[in-house]
Amino acid sequence: MQKKYEVMGMTCAACSAAVERSVKKLAGVNTVNVNLLSKQMVVEFDESVANSETIIKAVEGAGYQAREAQPESAANKDTRSEQKQVMADETHKMRSRVWISFLFLIPLMYIAMGEMLGLPFPVWLSGPEKAISYAFAQFLLTLPIVYVNRKYFQVGFKTLWRRSPNMDSLIAIGSSAAVVHGIIAIFRIGAALGQGQIDLAEQYRHDLYFETGAMILALITLGRFLEARSKSRTSEAITKLLDLAPETAVVLREGREQEIPVEEIVVGDIIVIRPGQSIPVDGTIIEGSSAVDQSALTGESIPVEKNVGDRVVSATINKVGFFKFKAEKVGEDTTLAQIIQLVEEASASKAPIAKLADQISGIFVPIVILIALVATIVWLALGARFEFALSIGIAVLVISCPCALGLATPVAIMVGTGQGALNGILIKSAEALEIAHSVDTVVLDKTGTITEGTPKVTDVIVTGRLSEQDFLAIAASMESSSEHPLADAVQAKARELGIELNPSQDFEAVPGKGIVAVIEGRKFIAGNLALMEQYQIDTSAWQEQYGRLASEGKTPLYFANDEELLGIIAVADVIKPTSKSAIDQFKAMGIGVIMLTGDNQRTAAAIQKQLDLDQVVAEVLPQDKEEVIRKLQENSKRVAMVGDGINDAPALARADVGIAIGAGTDVAIESADIVLIRSDLKDAVTAIQLSKATVRNIKQNLFWAFFYNTLGIPLAAGVFYPLLGWNLSPMIGAAAMSLSSVFVVSNALRLKLFKPRS
Repeated sequence: MQKKYEVMGMTCAACSAAVERSVKKLAGVNTVNVNLLSKQMVVEFDESVANSETIIKAVEGAGYQAREAQPESAANKDTRSEQKQVMADETHKMRSRVWISFLFLIPLMYIAMGEMLGLPFPVWLSGPEKAISYAFAQFLLTLPIVYVNRKYFQVGFKTLWRRSPNMDSLIAIGSSAAVVHGIIAIFRIGAALGQGQIDLAEQYRHDLYFETGAMILALITLGRFLEARSKSRTSEAITKLLDLAPETAVVLREGREQEIPVEEIVVGDIIVIRPGQSIPVDGTIIEGSSAVDQSALTGESIPVEKNVGDRVVSATINKVGFFKFKAEKVGEDTTLAQIIQLVEEASASKAPIAKLADQISGIFVPIVILIALVATIVWLALGARFEFALSIGIAVLVISCPCALGLATPVAIMVGTGQGALNGILIKSAEALEIAHSVDTVVLDKTGTITEGTPKVTDVIVTGRLSEQDFLAIAASMESSSEHPLADAVQAKARELGIELNPSQDFEAVPGKGIVAVIEGRKFIAGNLALMEQYQIDTSAWQEQYGRLASEGKTPLYFANDEELLGIIAVADVIKPTSKSAIDQFKAMGIGVIMLTGDNQRTAAAIQKQLDLDQVVAEVLPQDKEEVIRKLQENSKRVAMVGDGINDAPALARADVGIAIGAGTDVAIESADIVLIRSDLKDAVTAIQLSKATVRNIKQNLFWAFFYNTLGIPLAAGVFYPLLGWNLSPMIGAAAMSLSSVFVVSNALRLKLFKPRS
């Protein structure tokens, strides 16, 4: 069987890997998939051999906490609210840690660096005879920073003890080495002053590295706070989906209407739907007709005509008519519930992004500790003084302090996300920014992504003796009483041209065909070929034009009076001005472009021809979109999905990188990893270009971070001392380490020069 669990306490890819390893060792466990972003784990196991209790104990054995995840349904909205509150509380605590850390770090840095920089400096801290006060002031300012960030030490040393070090281990060992060395220096200063050795006291006065340990903790906490704040929003996607479904429904029971909670609807119930109401469950219409807005599920911008025998689905909205339908799928079987399940599964099955620094830390940290211990022991064995041997060990730890390694990724990510915001791109997680650089296939939704998302008049053909102005006046006057989106498009065209409308009487909507109205005493009709035939209007001379417009993906409408055809108006969801350019840029970057749409094949083919798309998949439901993404991934494709509707949510969650158009629905935005604020497809190109630049910068940072360690560790260990007399004091080691940090930060700041290439 397969079960989902919530895992608490994970902070990096090494954490999720440790949880996976621990659970995989259990007998009867077939597969384990841990998602770092959603903090969820999906385990497939043989329940005759393993059970939830043993799985949870295995997670706890790895140093984390776990519990069974609650299924998402309308019944447990309270649970979702409770989880959101917990996340909000954690973010608030981290914000407090950031404020406290920097509150003490600023005066600490002033004391540590002020005298060196020639800044005004307190007399009671200046000079070698005041070395104890100088050192102890730094120590006292460091303690609050260490205390509020104690979680790094608790988690870091625990995972180190369990032989699965992570980023917290790097932070803990680096800051601990600096602080411990500072404490030893305080004792040495005291001893030197007691013996009147002013020069020695002055030497140790400059060998304090409290600010190094404190800065590591403060900067890493700031980076994690910013990342946690953006990550917390991703959990709202399910809540937004749940809110689509109405909480109550009107059903016919015992011959009268009753309003009941949606959870109480059973298969076979007759449900009454009035204009403007949301449809609560899936079923088939048994009485009445209407136009139903299905854009939430199919992406179609135009409401679909529904008559007796047609199927309606949950979370769609009835526009104008009144109808009754029989419930056929309720509860977890509805279309909406299936979409929610798909979003959950896609989120949980997304492979965690392995940070390069975390991968290296599993090897780097133990090796550095081993080198420090071996160097200390060897020098003691060679007869060196204990202080000399200890200074060798500390020098190895200090020069290997992973400050630069810890900053290499988050600093570049912070600068990269900032540049994204300046370019109208909201990047919600470091994982998204990192993984986007390797995308080789982009899947685009049509409605609202490639196209404007609202129907517009594209062609006006006058077939009779009227002028175009008079023809549009009649057409818009007829449509003024209609609530159909096509009517809105015709009226918008008339307003654009400043055409005045005439009042219409005896308006009648003919289901599935069109409308009839009387204007200034004369009857006019508008609609499809079936309505024209019903009123015996000859359209034979214009059927070729009508077919051409339809083949271009447009929706043509006939307009006639009671005697003859007056003209044809074509309406379409037009392509955005920048879509062609964006698609061309994707292809120039070697990225394949696929369009997925719920619209018909004819419309999709017309757009494919205009935009030169590599592939088009039309008439797809949300489940089909998600499946297309999954199949591409199974074929070793790295996929980015760009969409704007609720119907895109499962595909956005399944994709390696989900990109939402900013003007789209809240659910699409919450399900995505990247949001394009300006709703411009060219910004998706910019996002991938920015990702490539950021990842390249991270790799450079990691190289230089290790370059200093590679050069410095042998020197710090005293390898060259017997032959050349070269010895690296902890002070020089810290300077080298600081230099690597300065280089890493300076290199990351180069990302501020990033400009989109078009």
